[in-house]
Amino acid sequence: MVNFNERLDKIIPKLKEDKFIEGRGLGNEISFYVFDYEPVHELEMRDYIQHIKKEFDYDGSTRQILEVDLYKTLLEITKEKRIYERIFQMEQRQGKEALFKAMTTFAKPEIFLNKIKEKLEGHNVIFLTGVGKVYPFVRSHNILNNLQEILDKTPVVMFFPGQYDGQSLQLFSKFKDDNYYRAFRLID
Repeated sequence: MVNFNERLDKIIPKLKEDKFIEGRGLGNEISFYVFDYEPVHELEMRDYIQHIKKEFDYDGSTRQILEVDLYKTLLEITKEKRIYERIFQMEQRQGKEALFKAMTTFAKPEIFLNKIKEKLEGHNVIFLTGVGKVYPFVRSHNILNNLQEILDKTPVVMFFPGQYDGQSLQLFSKFKDDNYYRAFRLID
């Protein structure tokens, strides 16, 4: 089996392939990919994502990467809605269950999609990160399912701390998400 570092080394060459950006070879499927990894590698993965972005950060690059950290996006949304401070007060007064219910009601995929649309201009690749940090308020399969409505040919790579077998997502290799079968593994 290929180890984590060997898989990392294959990401940049994969992103440089014409068929990655053009979506060729996917049988007219959407260009959604998952790079799954063991959660123990989270910090290494975050560093490597920055390395990938630097690799393509030059004038004339054919890959303009937009990183969407779902956790940071959630915080940004709560600050814009002026409820950020109230989140902490709610947890203290009403407990974690009330906070969970309020946040899952508030953190709807449409809100995230609008944020992504606002930032998308000039980018032709999206990296979804922060999947583990935003759990359980936001579920990755909900974002992917809804993203396909606003993105036509823009490749999306979700960096997923867990396992993806091409059929289902298992966050932290423990929590099974609803089935999601429309994405391809970026690197086997």
